[in-house]
Amino acid sequence: MTAEIEGIVIHGRGKGRTVGMPTANILCDSGALPPLGVYASIVNIGDERHIGVTNIGTRPSVDDSPAVTVETHILDFDRDIYGERLVLELHFLIRPTERLSSLEAVKEQVGRDAENARRMLAPLLTREP
Repeated sequence: MTAEIEGIVIHGRGKGRTVGMPTANILCDSGALPPLGVYASIVNIGDERHIGVTNIGTRPSVDDSPAVTVETHILDFDRDIYGERLVLELHFLIRPTERLSSLEAVKEQVGRDAENARRMLAPLLTREP
């Protein structure tokens, strides 16, 4: 499965950053989103390609808002990209979105998701896009 989402990085609530897990919140261009869940993704920022973990859906562990968001944790990345256009390649559905007991539990789960994403996507980064 490969789906693409394109959009601009916007400011979120900053909760991920407080636990060392910042996310890029994406204001998506119009179009249908793929099924809700957590995906192993390749994040394209200009000519750069990075492995990411992307959540498409609500954030039940963070707030009770019914709003569907698209946010991605870019692995091994630390740069201000607000206002930049990203293209997310969603390659594998890792798991459905679920409510976890705390932000610390979210951080631990995202760590497991990140290891899965690295394992699944590393071979794709050695090829041309």
